[in-house]
Amino acid sequence: MSLQPNDESNHSWLGKPIDARPLFGPELASLLDLLRGLRPNAWSRAAVPGWTVHDLAAHILGDYQGRLGRSAEGHQRTMAPGETLEAFIHRVNQDWIDLHAGHSPAELIEALELAGTQVARQFEGTDLGATGLGVSWAGADPAPKWLDIAREFTEYWTHRQQIRHATGQDTDSAPAVLSVVLDTFMRALPHTLRHTPAPAGTQLQVVIDEPAVGTWTVTATAERWSMAEAPGGRLAASVQLDSETAWRLCTRGIDPGTALSRAHISGERQIAEAVCQIVSIVY
Repeated sequence: MSLQPNDESNHSWLGKPIDARPLFGPELASLLDLLRGLRPNAWSRAAVPGWTVHDLAAHILGDYQGRLGRSAEGHQRTMAPGETLEAFIHRVNQDWIDLHAGHSPAELIEALELAGTQVARQFEGTDLGATGLGVSWAGADPAPKWLDIAREFTEYWTHRQQIRHATGQDTDSAPAVLSVVLDTFMRALPHTLRHTPAPAGTQLQVVIDEPAVGTWTVTATAERWSMAEAPGGRLAASVQLDSETAWRLCTRGIDPGTALSRAHISGERQIAEAVCQIVSIVY
């Protein structure tokens, strides 16, 4: 198996398209309800390393504004010479948070409602088959629009969970939404396994338990690992994870070693262990 450059006209190896468009409005409503219910001192709690709840809310606003093609005065969204994608994204994110450090929670909530509503409307009529922004963690650049939009949805959902956790609440495990999140995250599997050699036809299966039940199969081909249907393949390994472990692993809320200790693995361990290196964010 040898890696080939992306075929921009054929993304079948990413699996069946996902339609996350109807979820943006309800996700925004859930975020606003969460933020409006916070006590004043909750906004200063640590949400992720280096960022408070206030910072994370400002970051979500920055994501919305970026999707709308807007930037604050003095906020540059261009890469510096020699800057990596990861460094660029982290720099831009921090710049935006710094620019909004003085905004009150009420001001952030109002801005989030306005921009988030506009983003949801923007996505409503989007052609899922069009070409979208690249999704680096899936190895797709450019990516099909359906993956670009689904990736964007998982970003908002993940940040809401981080705020929930920071304020003493559990993950919102509504099965229908969590299933879409995990389905999107699993599209990183072919890219995750790109350095894992296997004969063509070798298959790996990932099974995720309740509340978001799902099974994903990735197959080695002559060119790459693929999530396209391949009924003639040979199942070589299986990895079973609970939903909480799966989404937190994909977003590096837990490390691969912790996920491995919780996983139920059968078959060829080398291939199965490679799954737990999955990352479905820019990291």
